[in-house]
Amino acid sequence: MIKRLDNVKLPLGKPESDLLKVAARSLGREVKFFKILKKSLDARDKRNIFWLYSIAFSSTAEEEPKPQFGRVKNPPTVAVIGGGPAGLFCAVRLVEHGFKPVIIERGECVEERRQTCLNFFDNRVLNEESNVQFGEGGAGAFSDGKLNTRTKDGLNRDVLSLFVKFGAPEDVAYLNKPHVGSDRLYGVLQNLRAFVTANGGSYMFDTKLVGIGQADGKLTSLKLENVKSGKTTELKVDCAVLAVGHSARDTYEMLNKSGVYMEARDFAVGVRVEHLARSIGLAQYGENYKLLPAADYQLVSHAHERTVFTFCMCPGGVVIPAASEKGGVVVNGMSMRARDGQNSNSALMVQMHRSDFGSDDLFAGVRFQRELERNAFVAGGETYRAPCQLFKDFNADRLSSDFGEVKPTYAAGTAFAPLSQVLPNVAVQALKAAIPDMGRRLRGFDSPDALLTGVETRFSSPVKIVRGEDLQSVSLKNLYPCGEGSGYSGGITSSAADGLKVAETIFARYS
Repeated sequence: MIKRLDNVKLPLGKPESDLLKVAARSLGREVKFFKILKKSLDARDKRNIFWLYSIAFSSTAEEEPKPQFGRVKNPPTVAVIGGGPAGLFCAVRLVEHGFKPVIIERGECVEERRQTCLNFFDNRVLNEESNVQFGEGGAGAFSDGKLNTRTKDGLNRDVLSLFVKFGAPEDVAYLNKPHVGSDRLYGVLQNLRAFVTANGGSYMFDTKLVGIGQADGKLTSLKLENVKSGKTTELKVDCAVLAVGHSARDTYEMLNKSGVYMEARDFAVGVRVEHLARSIGLAQYGENYKLLPAADYQLVSHAHERTVFTFCMCPGGVVIPAASEKGGVVVNGMSMRARDGQNSNSALMVQMHRSDFGSDDLFAGVRFQRELERNAFVAGGETYRAPCQLFKDFNADRLSSDFGEVKPTYAAGTAFAPLSQVLPNVAVQALKAAIPDMGRRLRGFDSPDALLTGVETRFSSPVKIVRGEDLQSVSLKNLYPCGEGSGYSGGITSSAADGLKVAETIFARYS
């Protein structure tokens, strides 16, 4: 019989093997089965920080129950458009149910995509079809691999288990704030692809959706274009999952012209803020930070009429070039598994409303994003360098002339420029109010040398493809909008969970 203990404390510096001793004392005999269920850090008292565990154990050997999946007979043709978390996890679950999905991805496989992105980082040569936004793994493959989520979806546990199955570190399954690391995600994606193809699924890389065939209000086929050769083909499908991400602006325009119903959405824009990782650690943990992983934070400010919040915090990480269109600069954040970089960064976002950019036009938000990205491109010298400014200078409306203790990590280079000429005025004023407010809760957040780099515009999609209770588009049957780009999730885990949800719905339909 398996026994469980919660709230097991382990002081800093003590090995996790001590948990086995706790289990043995509880049983009064040898432990033959042991598993960590949860692990979190209690840092409420900086003088007494400790790890907190939930553990399961038994005196007999136990086997983990393997999930059982019903399988379809004579599976229909299902296309999954988009190789990000939503699309890939949808494909995996479809495979588990006996489908043989076709994954259509406009970008490259992760091996080629990695080199293409590095070429952009180092040489500022942008490939508009394969970049930080597009390609196998989606934007999440170059955004740290954080798997924590605020959603309470029951499928989140399945997502974490699948990550471990495909090669993520085992602690992903039980850490309070699980993290894979961009360097480890490459292997996960390759293993996932091998699983899908070994079970009859297939991939079409460098292939973009450029049109749809429909009859009697139902999707019947997909018009596809190879982005390298320009050759177009038609793929007959029984249904398709649309998981193209938040940056597939051309795809959304095509769908709108084809009569697929969408709605405009509010979103947020802002900058990346960088601090020394040790400064964040000291503020969060005191001197104990030296015994702990790089510290994170999550902050919200209501000091201005517009809410300002941190997002995608990357401890020990770097700011990366994330543009997907020529003539625009976009920033994002990334960290490796070790999170051992000199700086930590996060997105610092200001809530925007549709009234800020035109509430009556479906794609006004897209044009608003492009305008800010173009502003950043021009401010950086039109070479994909990113405009940046020290907080003390941003707050005083003056141009920065030299870096302080925080040096930029943005790989394509930076240029000092007034961010007030990049961002809308309401965002500038909101940031000026919020950063000191956040500094009152996290010491040093409003450091004069804190570095702001712009512009972050791809927080979420500015449009939403509306789906009904059956998860199909309300205007086109057989089309299943899915994930972050379609407005139904907000990060790796929630997107992957939405992919699983859509796959289960398709299985129920055809079983």
